[in-house]
Amino acid sequence: MELYTNLREGEKGAWVSICIYLLLSTFKLSAGFLGSSEALKADGLNNFTDIIASIAILIGLRISQKPPDDHHQYGHLRAETIASLIAAFIMASIGIQVIVQSIRHIANPVQQVPSILTAIVGLISALAMYIVYKYNLKLATRINSTALKAAAYDNRSDALVSIGATIGILGSIFGFPILDGITALIVGIIIMFTAYTIFHEAAYTLSDGFNVEEAETLSTIVKLVHGVKTLKDCKGRMHGNLMFVDLTVTVDPNLNVIESHRITEEIEQRIMKVKPFSVVLVHIEPDLSKEEVID
Repeated sequence: MELYTNLREGEKGAWVSICIYLLLSTFKLSAGFLGSSEALKADGLNNFTDIIASIAILIGLRISQKPPDDHHQYGHLRAETIASLIAAFIMASIGIQVIVQSIRHIANPVQQVPSILTAIVGLISALAMYIVYKYNLKLATRINSTALKAAAYDNRSDALVSIGATIGILGSIFGFPILDGITALIVGIIIMFTAYTIFHEAAYTLSDGFNVEEAETLSTIVKLVHGVKTLKDCKGRMHGNLMFVDLTVTVDPNLNVIESHRITEEIEQRIMKVKPFSVVLVHIEPDLSKEEVID
């Protein structure tokens, strides 16, 4: 199935993120301690959480590829969403740690000026993360992976965090040492915001939340199918990256089974054309809105 092939391909993006984050967190933490920069150390801790988050996404992608079994008859696609939820909690815990440390630094600032090396490391990191962001976003769009797309947006926020850290470091070098601690605080807040965004999306999906605009689009598609009298019910939910759509439509009560079945196939084909990764279930009912006049 193409969906499972795409999940395997999505692992490439997770591995790229893990390798880059491992290198960057090592360089940033080392340079941050050696060059006396709280902002760069906070950025390094941020990348360390991203390693854990990327590993969680990788595990989720791997579990999602397991075929349906007796206990999971709809498959294991939600494992990817659960992994994102776990990653959000890990990121939030590190974000709190960064915020606490930055507040302590602001309250009791160290007058030691960061090394110019820390600013260079910050700039290089920003460029590297932007390249990873573009790669993962392109891959996520092609394979329709929400988890990988979330990882791409996290890559983008990391690039912005590195730019902010560099600005704070340069400000500290040029005589404003408190900027280093303030930048570290901003980094912590960005980590928390990213964790909340990932948590909100994962929780929304796991609780069977469904986009209202998506439902309206599907309703319009169904109503335009020849033979459909009314659309009585339209429900949708996400199962990993797979969309489940349940529909109830009314048709002419005089149609035979074959004609009614043709309408259901037409509905399925039209929805699948717009939403390739979807499972559509159509329930047919007779349209009894008008009583037949008997002579």
